[in-house]
Amino acid sequence: MSNSPFYEAIGSLPQVAKLASPELAARCRGLFTPPGAAAIDRVYLTGCGDSHHAGVAAALAFRQFCGLHTVSAMPAMRFARYEASHLAPLGSGLALVIGISVSGAVSRTVEALQLAALAGARTLAITANPTGDLARAADLTMPLSPTSAASTPKGMILPGSGSYVVSLLALYQIALQLGLLRGRLTEASWLELQQELGVIFEAMSQTIASCDEAAAALVDAWVEASHFVYCGSGPNHGTALFSAAKLLEASGDIAVAQDMEEWAHLDYFGRDPAAPTLLISAADRDGDRASEIAVAARAIGRRLAIIAPAGSALSTACEPSGRLSYASRARECFSPLLSCLPGLLIAAHRSKALGEPYFRGFGGGRSVEGGGGISRIRSSQRIHKLRP
Repeated sequence: MSNSPFYEAIGSLPQVAKLASPELAARCRGLFTPPGAAAIDRVYLTGCGDSHHAGVAAALAFRQFCGLHTVSAMPAMRFARYEASHLAPLGSGLALVIGISVSGAVSRTVEALQLAALAGARTLAITANPTGDLARAADLTMPLSPTSAASTPKGMILPGSGSYVVSLLALYQIALQLGLLRGRLTEASWLELQQELGVIFEAMSQTIASCDEAAAALVDAWVEASHFVYCGSGPNHGTALFSAAKLLEASGDIAVAQDMEEWAHLDYFGRDPAAPTLLISAADRDGDRASEIAVAARAIGRRLAIIAPAGSALSTACEPSGRLSYASRARECFSPLLSCLPGLLIAAHRSKALGEPYFRGFGGGRSVEGGGGISRIRSSQRIHKLRP
């Protein structure tokens, strides 16, 4: 069993989430007025890396709870440079653009909010840096509390886990608050949904405990694999993106995320018959298609693992060694809080098994200075004008 800093951070997630959620709910109470919430008819969720993945995972909650004309989650560069210019008001409605960046300094996300404001949108920053560039660019700020694990050695940078979970919770709480103020949720239904989240935190602990040995065993069985494919749809496409990112960051493996349906059109024809393939599902809207994909993956020789609710028919659609069942059949829009955990465990165990440093130790021409060094994540040139 691993005791790496990344592994320890994963173990802290249920407590991090349990403490953060009511605090974030309280902060949401003052974000919007009823008239302000009623004026919003579109929401755009944007960010980079894990922040973008959280937006993809949370988009269904906004659709279900808020009664909006449009909800769209996209990477910050695509939003800033290809979408922001086209945010003209629809009738009397207003676009709300939510930019997510824990550091509050990511150039593309700051640029996205600045250009959204020029286009007449309302802007909201979700960040742990309430005095940073992102917060200064926004009309509203949802501050996050620091989420780094106490056990992390000083100066060590870990693949993000707490920051992702807390960003996801912030998005859920904003969706719930907007739904309440827009009259789509009653106080009673809002409270019921908060109670559902409260139950999930215990299920997170159970999922880590139940999936840990299975994740470690899969890492041992797949030790010679050279690339990995994570598949999901709806909110769990966000989970697939996040899970693939954690494996890449932790062990340097080529890991890709694919939409469940697109796997059948593309990855099905991949040359490597034994490429590890992980299907991630809430066994809900996507459950029937995930079952079909599992049959196809087995038929062509893929090494298959399924991340799905315990007790669901989908969870048994592969060999027992590939079952990474999470502990509760949560509402589908909340399922990413649970479905992200097995992928995190796989990433932590594989990094330790291979002896790989996180982020390749920022070697080989990479550097950490300035938030990415040569990649200029935080120092990249920003554009300041909308283009048609």
